[in-house]
Amino acid sequence: MKLVLTLLGVVLLVVAAVYFLVPADQLPGFFPGHETGVTHVHTKHGIVAGVIGLVLIGAGTFMGRR
Repeated sequence: MKLVLTLLGVVLLVVAAVYFLVPADQLPGFFPGHETGVTHVHTKHGIVAGVIGLVLIGAGTFMGRR
């Protein structure tokens, strides 16, 4: 379970980085927020993905200490 939480947290941190660095029209089609012709960055999506990723990594670390 620890490995699953940690890997999922790392994946969400990578997704958060993509949301911060890539404009909405260049996001992959399977990402929520992909909009053709829109050049702004989805900051809220990135913040949410980053926070959830950090929480999952923290939960994986906490489970490892037991």
